[in-house]
Amino acid sequence: MELRPCIDIHNGKVKQLVGGSIQDQGDSAQENYISSQDAAWYARLFQEKGLKNGHVILLNSKDSAYYEQTRQQALSALQAYPGGLQVGGGITAENAREYLDAGASHVIVTSYVFRNGDISFENLNRMMDAVGKKRLVLDLSCRKKDGKYYIVTDRWQTYTRVALSEEILTMLSSFCDEFLIHGVDVEGKRSGIEQELIGLLGKWNRIPITYAGGIRSLEDIEQIRKAGQNKIHVTVGSALDLYGGDLSFEKVLAACEQ
Repeated sequence: MELRPCIDIHNGKVKQLVGGSIQDQGDSAQENYISSQDAAWYARLFQEKGLKNGHVILLNSKDSAYYEQTRQQALSALQAYPGGLQVGGGITAENAREYLDAGASHVIVTSYVFRNGDISFENLNRMMDAVGKKRLVLDLSCRKKDGKYYIVTDRWQTYTRVALSEEILTMLSSFCDEFLIHGVDVEGKRSGIEQELIGLLGKWNRIPITYAGGIRSLEDIEQIRKAGQNKIHVTVGSALDLYGGDLSFEKVLAACEQ
């Protein structure tokens, strides 16, 4: 189990948000924390701690007035820690190479691959051609509806018709190096983890998976360790003292390294 840090960028600033609250209209979201430090500061900190494969996420749409500020923050983080961070948010086959050239280890993709509610194998193969399997992470962040976890796109605003299952994980794993999966309904709420989702991921567990969403304690991390047989990696955001929470960054690091 590894701690996979996050640098979430919204309206040109590093923030922690309630995941399900993001709205493209008006670039609004419920904010837990706005950092006085820029993205490169966090990137250098994670490099000093030897943490790899954290994710830098652009949380503005390309139509946003803030998009360019957010993009520049993301690029500055990648340049500050070459090869140490993944990047996601608006990635396409056309722009992926720019982020890899800037220093990203992987690109993270959701909306480009999940189009009109389904998997676009045309776009998935385009992305494979552009960056290769070893540098692609698929973001399968999901929300629960009618008893199933459906993959959501467009900064978690749009439900697809694709529900997470062992079969879907197996099929998509042949296209990518890792999965990033936010439990969106608890993302940013510090209300506890999505235990049913963790159980599904723990049973499957064939390529690296990073889980994010609702982690509020060392006990939550221990639950994930047990369910995932020490193979599911974790991201802690709003609960972390780095982002205004009360959970010690150093203690979380130590817990993950056990």
